[in-house]
Amino acid sequence: MRLSAKLTMLMAGLAVSACTNANRFDNGAVDLNAATGNAGGFVAGSASDPSSPAYFQQTIGDRVLFAVDQSTLSPSARATLDGQVQWLLTNADYNGVIEGHADEQGTRAYNLALGARRANAVMEYLIAQGVPANRLRFVSYGKERPIEICSDESCYAKNRRAVTIISAGLTG
Repeated sequence: MRLSAKLTMLMAGLAVSACTNANRFDNGAVDLNAATGNAGGFVAGSASDPSSPAYFQQTIGDRVLFAVDQSTLSPSARATLDGQVQWLLTNADYNGVIEGHADEQGTRAYNLALGARRANAVMEYLIAQGVPANRLRFVSYGKERPIEICSDESCYAKNRRAVTIISAGLTG
């Protein structure tokens, strides 16, 4: 009995002493949140990395908005799409799917057709600016995937959109 008590005390002492070194994990530690050694000072794959999908989505902009019952590209939409063109031409490993959307006003069939016209307008613009057609396709969701739900113009305006989703190695 005395031997087991001594072993228990010894084990407890070893366990406590193992936890006293505050710097025990610093040898060779890697900070995964630190910037990489790149000349640009960005973290690969982050919104600050010009070749990342996050950069495309957050910095360039992955969506353009449309007026009521329209599929015509506004000047601000063209400016966003010009940035998308440059990104897609620079990052040839990525393909795009353009999603067309509509607000909740109108019938399902009408909004599916309107979403298709919007997505097609974006795709045609990207192709006209030099993006190869085989890297793009489009789909319409009509009013089925709203990002804002309310019966107010501020919500409708956000739902009248085309969104370019990029993906590596997408085949179509």
